[in-house]
Amino acid sequence: RSPVASLQALEDHYSPSRWSPRLDRDTIIDAHLAVMAAGTERARDSVQTVLHVPYGNGDGEKLDIYFPTDPSETFPVLVYIHGGYWQCLSKDESGFAAPPLVSQGVAVVAVGYDIAPKGRCCPAEVAAACVAQRPPTLPFVLCLGHMDAMVLQVRRSLVFLVQRYPRVRGIYLCGHSAGAHLAAMVLSTDWTEFQVVPDIKGTVLVSGVYDLEPILHTYVNDALNMSREVAQRNSPMRHVTPAVPAACEVLVAVAQHDSPEFRRQSQEYSQALRAAGWSVSLLDLAGVDHFDIIEKLSEDSYILTQVGRRAVPRR
Repeated sequence: RSPVASLQALEDHYSPSRWSPRLDRDTIIDAHLAVMAAGTERARDSVQTVLHVPYGNGDGEKLDIYFPTDPSETFPVLVYIHGGYWQCLSKDESGFAAPPLVSQGVAVVAVGYDIAPKGRCCPAEVAAACVAQRPPTLPFVLCLGHMDAMVLQVRRSLVFLVQRYPRVRGIYLCGHSAGAHLAAMVLSTDWTEFQVVPDIKGTVLVSGVYDLEPILHTYVNDALNMSREVAQRNSPMRHVTPAVPAACEVLVAVAQHDSPEFRRQSQEYSQALRAAGWSVSLLDLAGVDHFDIIEKLSEDSYILTQVGRRAVPRR
């Protein structure tokens, strides 16, 4: 439970743009979007790609695939799940980290999903169109842009990868901010209902939110429109499963200039995983904020890039 008492303080703590010493809050988000878009454009110009691969029928259910420069018969894949507080950004700004990895024989997949505010209201005709999204274990209809739907879409994207690309040898997840939340939810998946078990070898969670309840009464929930039940159902902190022998390694990374709440959530989630028997490391990165902690993944010399390279074996 968040120790932050007032609603205004919660707003501040869950506003990452308030905590960066580099740029003011009115500038840093636009700068972040520009950096991610430019980095992705450079990657698309220099890497062999297959873009907009559908993994489902929804408009947002598409993948961008960046193939290794010199692929072996089989190759590992890093699956990147973008942030944006579940309501902005897309896969089209998510290829920036591909060049350092594809040069090492690793494919990069940027996952698209339907962001809010599509899930804010769900009239009958929209609900009818969403029935096909519902897995048999859920007694309710999923609407695109709803938190339940986003979690399910990311899970289904991995199932698609496994079924469509048998050359994939090991999946490594990487998510930033809201994407780290979605990646963490993947770790709690009961794959029996999907009839496929993705071979997830490692997970890198960068500046994520792992307990959604504190944001229920902040501006973040204006578009998400989550109830407490939805927040609890989709909080990785509440669904840490005991590690099995084949459980992947998890790296939880957090920025020096993330807010105290983001830093607390990263620390507590890594502790919860460790208590459940997971192999987990907490990496506290100095000199970066909520935004450049992920932007720098396009740089060969960046510590998180190097850690990622070591974690993903080329052969």
